[in-house]
Amino acid sequence: MATTKTNDQRTSRAVLRDVEPGSSVDCVRCGERVKFQAKVRNKQVICNVYENGAWVRVEHFHDECYAKAKRPHGPVDRTPVIKARQRQAAAS
Repeated sequence: MATTKTNDQRTSRAVLRDVEPGSSVDCVRCGERVKFQAKVRNKQVICNVYENGAWVRVEHFHDECYAKAKRPHGPVDRTPVIKARQRQAAAS
């Protein structure tokens, strides 16, 4: 299967997700661990960071830290994962 190059420039994006058990990442803004707590259901903002259209890294933030950082990678997509997958499957 041949691949074709498009003029689409990939840009950074941010999504809100649950903190999963065993998570071992630190918040880019405050430096604290983004921790799983069973009874609290903490959320994190995960950002795919692109520079000049090329992916360079993933950054993790506490939800509140991302807002305090003035949304460096744009608005947060808060669509629940299951709904996003169902919509994607329906479009196929």
